[in-house]
Amino acid sequence: MKKLALLFTGVAALMWFAAATPSYAADAGKELTITGEAKCAKCSLKETDKCQTVIQAQKDGKTITYYLADNDVAKNFHENVCKEAKKVTATGTVKKVDGKNQFTVTKIDLVK
Repeated sequence: MKKLALLFTGVAALMWFAAATPSYAADAGKELTITGEAKCAKCSLKETDKCQTVIQAQKDGKTITYYLADNDVAKNFHENVCKEAKKVTATGTVKKVDGKNQFTVTKIDLVK
């Protein structure tokens, strides 16, 4: 009987953990559009040694940080947010790289 109770508890814990997994993991590889605050990872967040645009968006009550992949769209946009954060809408794909959300943007616009 103790083994059955232990097994049931283990299965319940696994089900709870699976349900608590962040939902952005399901977005990996799919094109999505996010709206949030764009800022510089070096100047604003003090997280990197060189400038890089990040977008911090709210999802399910949590702040998710997306690090923009180094492409022409991200490079051309960075001057808009290097010294101050601005609200943006961006479209692209996301994937996990070294435990961080890497967002490859195809389009990014300031929210007016």
